Amino acid sequence: MERARTRVLIMGAAGRDFHNFNVVFRGDPTCEVVAFTAAQIPHIEGRRYPPELAGSFYPEGIPICAESELESFIEKREIGQVVFSYSDVSHEHVMHAASRVIARGADFKLLGGRATMLRSTKPVISVCAVRTGCGKSPVARKIAGILRREGLRVGVVRHPMPYGDLSKQIAQRFASFQDMRAADCTIEEMEEYEPHLSKGDVVYAGVDYEKILRLAEAEADIIVWDGGNNDLPFFVPDLEIVLLDPHRAGDELTYFPGEVNFLRAQVFILNKLDTADPEKVSRVRRNIQRFNSKARVIDAAMPVSVEDADKIRGKRVLVIEDGPTLTHGGMSFGAGVMAAGRYGAGELVDPRPFAVGSIRETFEAYPHIGKLLPAIGYGEQQIRDLEETVRRVPCDLVVIGTPVDLRRIVNISQPTARVTYELQELGKPDLEEILRGFLAGSGLKPGTEPNRSER
Repeated sequence: MERARTRVLIMGAAGRDFHNFNVVFRGDPTCEVVAFTAAQIPHIEGRRYPPELAGSFYPEGIPICAESELESFIEKREIGQVVFSYSDVSHEHVMHAASRVIARGADFKLLGGRATMLRSTKPVISVCAVRTGCGKSPVARKIAGILRREGLRVGVVRHPMPYGDLSKQIAQRFASFQDMRAADCTIEEMEEYEPHLSKGDVVYAGVDYEKILRLAEAEADIIVWDGGNNDLPFFVPDLEIVLLDPHRAGDELTYFPGEVNFLRAQVFILNKLDTADPEKVSRVRRNIQRFNSKARVIDAAMPVSVEDADKIRGKRVLVIEDGPTLTHGGMSFGAGVMAAGRYGAGELVDPRPFAVGSIRETFEAYPHIGKLLPAIGYGEQQIRDLEETVRRVPCDLVVIGTPVDLRRIVNISQPTARVTYELQELGKPDLEEILRGFLAGSGLKPGTEPNRSER
């Protein structure tokens, strides 16, 4: 008698969930993935994972529904297994999800690296973190710069952000700003891609990371995994670098899968030491010593710089910060707020009374944000809502603390001052020392294949 296929539901947020499906379930004849649920990212439910990505077992694709429908979906569709597949959530959040699932009779499952990490033919350096907003992107850029100076061709592969037409985002390559425009990138995508492109890096991203990896391998000597949220790398890393944020001391042990990164790390970057409370820094150091003392630790700061900083003094300013850092990253300030305080802003103007549409909904969903404007732009309507909100705020100056130059995307009528930030290592070891040691051990030289015999 033929055994019935296990009916599976994947809980996700348009990223890890798709990857888990692609590498674990897409070709598995013993399982039927009935649906994905969506969380964290607005307006991604109601779509379908398209047949071009879903494979031969799913000729009509797979529906994506809201996570709020979880219980009813399990019961109505007789789901046997629910696979939790998104990141930057507390351990408590994960277990509440498990309780909701198990209470309806289904199994609750988490997938590990052995099942989900793809193996590369090239050396892989992963840059991950214990929370969103630790400073991964400046670190990935600095690593890529050091590798370029060694004469290596670097392929930067970015954690997925597929919020548009999935069938057009299967495997993407970005080498210029024009490539981003042609792909109709969201603000969140541009925030991650633009700084790399301005340095001369080629960025690869999309939905099918097997195809993306092979595309990058064809052009690069070495792969840099530029992680998102606090997710695990999608590729088997040869060097695993993990960022820690002492502003959120203790989160390295209480968030998923950030704690997994914390326990796996070969190198820690203890970041933001220029602004963090010394006692919180000490708390993180104690956790390193107790739970992963074998990892090397790079002490680092993230100093901010401001164009025309004198414009800030005494002004009523609207501060715009990186959206995900404020929302599911849980932060209530960023580089913009620090710059406003350092350069003597007279007042932070509260944007909440002036917020419209999806921006107003974001403030309602994340009340901790306070007197800051998150640069949320997961689609065209959100970008219009962001632009209209900025227009309505009565301020003397807009301080832009986003990784991307928001003025290229949103029309801002008020005067502006842009804040930028880069990684600054404090003492030794530093990234250059770590990377030179890694390259020496890998046998990788410009234009040569590495020795993979021990992998």
